[in-house]
Amino acid sequence: MSNHPLTSRRPLLAAAIALALLAPAAAAADDSREAALEARIEQLERLVAELVAERAAAPAAAPAPAAAPAAPAIQTTPILTAANPGTRFSAGGFIKLDAMLSDTSRADIADGSAGRLFYLPQSIPVAGVSEGADADFHAQFSRLWFGADGEFDGKPVRAYLEFDLFGGALGSEASTNTYGVTVRHAYVSWDRWLAGQTWSNFQDVAALPDAVDFIGPTEGTTFVRQAQLRYTKGPWTLSIENPETVLTPYRAGAGRLASDDGALPDLTARWTRRGDWGHVGIAALLRSMRHEALPGADGRETGFGLSGSGRFNLGARDDLRWMVTAGRGIGRYVGLGLSTDAVLDEGGDLHATDLVAGFVGWRHVFNPRLRGNLFYSRAEIDNDTALTGLGITRRAHSAHANLIYTPLPKLDIGAELIWGQRETEDGASGELRRLHTHVKYSF
Repeated sequence: MSNHPLTSRRPLLAAAIALALLAPAAAAADDSREAALEARIEQLERLVAELVAERAAAPAAAPAPAAAPAAPAIQTTPILTAANPGTRFSAGGFIKLDAMLSDTSRADIADGSAGRLFYLPQSIPVAGVSEGADADFHAQFSRLWFGADGEFDGKPVRAYLEFDLFGGALGSEASTNTYGVTVRHAYVSWDRWLAGQTWSNFQDVAALPDAVDFIGPTEGTTFVRQAQLRYTKGPWTLSIENPETVLTPYRAGAGRLASDDGALPDLTARWTRRGDWGHVGIAALLRSMRHEALPGADGRETGFGLSGSGRFNLGARDDLRWMVTAGRGIGRYVGLGLSTDAVLDEGGDLHATDLVAGFVGWRHVFNPRLRGNLFYSRAEIDNDTALTGLGITRRAHSAHANLIYTPLPKLDIGAELIWGQRETEDGASGELRRLHTHVKYSF
């Protein structure tokens, strides 16, 4: 029941008004009641005045709250007017500082060589005298990427560009340390098709160990980015790729030359199976090599290779990663060109080179902030020394151990111990011992 003053006095007000209406008749009948009537009218007037004052003092009812305005959309049209409607743009990358201390058993790795930036077995000297450890710092592997995703006829469309700073030096270490932007990936994909530059279909990036070094098991892994046209259906992926050929001139030892005389693309096929247990894949490569060295010479050769790779999850905290690759005429696909594809004889004919390479690695997660890796890598090359000479690489292998700490999300601080050895056909060999550290922030 309401206790508002106006509500509680309504019966009294009604009675007062009725009395006021009957008062004139009563006055005509009995003049003796006139004084009492006037007194009651005064009482009625006072009551009405009190009620009016109370009503005026009562708080006004609060108005209904207005509807909150709708939040404006951050972006209602594509950033680029030339993009298809509904295109979604994204960007990311990482900043990476590499710092390393390297010691070789023979002469120092040449200043300016890529071997001073990451583990490159072909850069290990096999002659000369050690001059002591060398320190190197750089940020050249910092990376930036851009993506544009959308749909066309209900099929996903994606454009992707990725760059790092591992290009030609525009300055020197004495002052600016300026380096050029280098294209890593540039491709477009639609439904099952991909066209542009990206990892070779012969390579399994997902099997690579979690390394502090740029690659890690360099001599034991396939590693090529190049232009291609790729088709994927289910577990199968087929591609035609750029047919560059790398050759060893006759009796040139470590010397080499590149040939772009091939008229047929390199052909690859890959089958991959994935599950909660990890993945496994098998890839095949077929290529036709050609070099127009001398008139009348048969500067043609066929190359082929097979590669098996995968990653097996060994519980919640461990996994095993591996790769084995073998073939002839596939040198540039393995170990960043540790071997050439073929060698030229005295008459200019091509002879393909055989090789086998691989790695195995174990990864363990100690806790959400700390993980570690152990891996071993090896490559064996079957050179025809009558054509190559004795100064060419016969084998290379390396062992790696690292710890990577993540104190903050997306921030990695890592340290890797590397031991590597290269041996040439004349029996000469050299070793590398390196402590490689990095700070990497991804965004």
